[in-house]
Amino acid sequence: MRRHLIAGNWKMNGTRASIGLLLSDFKQELEAATAAGRVSSDVEWAVFPPFVFLAECQHHLAETSIAWGAQTVSEHAYGAFTGETSAAMLKEFACQYVLVGHSERRQLFKESNKDVAKKFVAALHYDLKPILCVGETEIEREAGLSLHVIQAQIAAVLELDAQLPNFQNAVIAYEPVWAIGTGKNATPEQVQEVHAAIRAQLRVHRADLADQMRIIYGGSVKPENAKILLEMPDVDGALVGGASLQAKHFVEIGAACNH
Repeated sequence: MRRHLIAGNWKMNGTRASIGLLLSDFKQELEAATAAGRVSSDVEWAVFPPFVFLAECQHHLAETSIAWGAQTVSEHAYGAFTGETSAAMLKEFACQYVLVGHSERRQLFKESNKDVAKKFVAALHYDLKPILCVGETEIEREAGLSLHVIQAQIAAVLELDAQLPNFQNAVIAYEPVWAIGTGKNATPEQVQEVHAAIRAQLRVHRADLADQMRIIYGGSVKPENAKILLEMPDVDGALVGGASLQAKHFVEIGAACNH
């Protein structure tokens, strides 16, 4: 049985004070919801703050079961790469996870499948769990290229499987670019179709990987639509954007795993 993962991507939001308050509220909301039986203790939680607030997460969450990670990572271990942050540096802050290939990194910073694969490798070599973000744009979807695009994004890392440790610890997050912050929503059926195709691709590569690897959904996930999305058989959790900046809403999404 794959454990649900509810992850909050805070993107470039917050101040030191507001992040500290958010973390305190999140811990209290989660503790209360768990004690009341509204949230299962089997759900795994993770948050992804801007780099400068990783220390705040370490301070507030060190004594909890909540994991934290970074929103991206350099493919390089060290060197003259101004503005970059290495996997080894993330480990200094006890990060367990890191996002790689988020749609905003691909679209705004022009990260290619090859670039993302290098970051994926860097993460696993330092025992970080990469969350590989994949998804198609609206133009690609309308052209009938959704699965072609997504399978190519995944293939770029699958071909490295034999060279990497703990490959099964990675997570795949399907995030249709056309459903992020646009007001448009993928239907549960559309989400399930893509997740099932991703799992089928994993199964062709390695049957045990298909059974072990979690595939989570990220695309305007909110308390109102979380339950019906998380009921889909191949949806193992959610990568939450804006709603994760409100502790109550974030915990409500996790409560939807109790179905």
